[in-house]
Amino acid sequence: MTAVLAAAVLALTACDRGNAETPQTAPSKAEQRPAAPEAARIGAAGSACEMPVAFGLAESWKPKPVTVAAGDPLSELARRGPLTMVCEIDAKPAGNIGYLRVWTGDKGELRPTLEAFIGTNAREPVFTELRIGGSPALEVVYQEKSQLDDTMEQERAFAVETAQGVAAVSLDSFDSSEHDAMLPAYELAKNSLTRS
Repeated sequence: MTAVLAAAVLALTACDRGNAETPQTAPSKAEQRPAAPEAARIGAAGSACEMPVAFGLAESWKPKPVTVAAGDPLSELARRGPLTMVCEIDAKPAGNIGYLRVWTGDKGELRPTLEAFIGTNAREPVFTELRIGGSPALEVVYQEKSQLDDTMEQERAFAVETAQGVAAVSLDSFDSSEHDAMLPAYELAKNSLTRS
């Protein structure tokens, strides 16, 4: 794992992740954003990240595969709950600070998987059942305290079942304003996802 990836994961991933709180609020319609236009696709054989899912990429977003080597002391930075990061899609070339990250894990129920993924630092998680690529999926929107100050930052991820297990896509941004600006790329991934 590169030092750049490790620094990014450290900056965006909180420690002590476990079970999430019970949902308390409904998602706001103000959070909804139209999907960005599709400029490329990622996930299929021969693409930058070969994964059990494939989806569209927004203009200038740059994907990079993540390999977690056995015994690597930094390997835990690429794990959240039962899921391991397999691809990191950088928004910096598109003018934003953050990533879309793809995580995979063994087969299991989506709700417990996402609860373990977001951990105990998640606040006011709202889980929404939906269909992605014609199959059942689950999305969670929540808040988490910034590692830079005491502000609460918006976070979100969705998970789907594949033949190889659970796959999740998270939107990991520098702050809430970046999160808002990056939502169209996240919505594109969600709306265009297929199982590869």
